[in-house]
Amino acid sequence: MKKLLILSGKGGTGKTTTAAAFIRFSGANAFADCDVDAPNLHLVTKLTTKPDQTDFYGSQKAQIDASLCAGCGRCQRACRFGAITREGNHYHVDEFACEGCGVCQAVCPANAATLIDDIAGELTLYRGKPVFSTATLRMGRGNSGKLVSEVKKALFREAAQEPFAIIDGSPGIGCPVIASVSGVDLVLVVAEPSLSGFSDMQRILKTTAIFGVQAAVCINKYDISPENTQAIQTYCEQQGIPFAGLIPYDSHVSQAINAGSTIADIDCPAKKALQAVYTFTVKLLGGEPV
Repeated sequence: MKKLLILSGKGGTGKTTTAAAFIRFSGANAFADCDVDAPNLHLVTKLTTKPDQTDFYGSQKAQIDASLCAGCGRCQRACRFGAITREGNHYHVDEFACEGCGVCQAVCPANAATLIDDIAGELTLYRGKPVFSTATLRMGRGNSGKLVSEVKKALFREAAQEPFAIIDGSPGIGCPVIASVSGVDLVLVVAEPSLSGFSDMQRILKTTAIFGVQAAVCINKYDISPENTQAIQTYCEQQGIPFAGLIPYDSHVSQAINAGSTIADIDCPAKKALQAVYTFTVKLLGGEPV
């Protein structure tokens, strides 16, 4: 299986829009959304089969049993995260502030404070053809990198016989991105022609280089800033990074997104440009475009 990961250094560059179009262009039967903090690829895949949903357990959280609590306040004084508050004669743990360190459990003389497994998110897997793996991280929870790894494992396990997989990653360079990059064959970076977009792209490329994963770059809405577009192209040329192409600003794209469709579903300049980017990317992976 050839694994293509689509990333961007920041949100809003067109990463998911590109991934959704690539899925249509290729007819891929294996794809995943690893942006577990804000997954949205499912909005355009329009799968009608009922998925398997599984709880994802992250770090443990503290819990105080009111029937055992003696109201001494030792747990509150010991908690450096301010996660424990007094409610009447007993104490209560704020699940969003608790870091699961276990100090409250260690200092509680009545054994009222304990650590319990915490549901940090939900894994969703659509089986059959196509196979679609995604997940949602609960608000205020960590371990997003671990959840991304589980999303990928589910995809690769269920679609092991498929020749091609497309993975929509997270913006930035944090834990979910690092977990997404691991084990893929190629990363396509969707860059934005702005100073921040240029800087964010460079950070992504440094991250992929650390993992020894080949990366290519395309620029979305390239015509809104020809100067920055030229600067990005020059940088890629100097660094020996394959440049996949330019996608113009196109108002039809917003209309398609608002209608729950992909660029591949409409005839517009952005679609034609993105098809050229897709063709270049697939050839870089060693395959032939569909």
